[in-house]
Amino acid sequence: MISIILICVLGLLAVVTHLGVVAVERRYPASGQAIKIEGANINLVDIGPRDGAEPPLLLIHGASSNLDAMRRPLGDLLARYHRVLLVDRPGHGWSERDRLEDSTPAIQARMLEDVLQRLGVDSVILVVHSWSGALGTRMALDFPHRVAGLVMLAPVAYPWRGGVGRYNEAVATPLIGPLLANTITLPLGLLLAKAAARGVFLPQPMPDDFLDQTATPLLLRPREFAANARDLATLKQAVREQAPRYGEIKIPVTIIAGDADRTVFTDIHSRPFARAVPQTRLIVRPDLGHMVQNAVPELVIEEVDRMIAGMRLANALPTGP
Repeated sequence: MISIILICVLGLLAVVTHLGVVAVERRYPASGQAIKIEGANINLVDIGPRDGAEPPLLLIHGASSNLDAMRRPLGDLLARYHRVLLVDRPGHGWSERDRLEDSTPAIQARMLEDVLQRLGVDSVILVVHSWSGALGTRMALDFPHRVAGLVMLAPVAYPWRGGVGRYNEAVATPLIGPLLANTITLPLGLLLAKAAARGVFLPQPMPDDFLDQTATPLLLRPREFAANARDLATLKQAVREQAPRYGEIKIPVTIIAGDADRTVFTDIHSRPFARAVPQTRLIVRPDLGHMVQNAVPELVIEEVDRMIAGMRLANALPTGP
């Protein structure tokens, strides 16, 4: 009798999840263009002027989000004077990946390199947040000809103590994961999303319309939540493997982080990276939390412009002995 009741409850939750996915996708439809590459179909938004001589800016979001988390307000502000490319990482937002296992920075770096090749873009300045700190550094390591500069916001770069949350670890497992993702994740997530997002913003307040403006409920769809959980579960080993190579990075790097970030600790990630890559410009703001692009977008824009000005100066200088 108990098993029958459990099956009925799970069936009802699965129906609720299916209906919820339909409603969420109608509320937040796809924008941009779809670019088909090997292993994925990538959603990309291309905004801003295209007549500049400097490389375009490629903005890449972190975990539990999509390209709108980098577009509003930062991407839209940058696009006033620069060409800005925004992507949904493979498996996130409206980008689909063929295999759930394609979760590591190395694999996703290869996918984004394919996207840039399809677009005919020679090189970009990367602006990356959180999880994608590992992705940006991997692109700089594996495809140095594609990356002219790297601006990292509260980046992940090194292994850390602890895990990525028991629920994410459970969803990343082969058997229980699909069951959780297709039954309780969406209804439970809708109840908890606002509180969870507020915690990431601390000590800054979260804008009242943040979840809606950034299409965050898309995360709660089963396929995306499973991809996100897998990305998080495999990240520690990925940065453990690539961290010894950071000294190979020769491009200009700027890091903006906060000493109040309790999601990605600056002392574990940003400061050691700046020691490993000597040309890094490290800016640590007091009382700044994890959502750098929302809290201090003007500072990010200033540092992007500083990097571009430095590139222009370097290119103008004559070469010699």
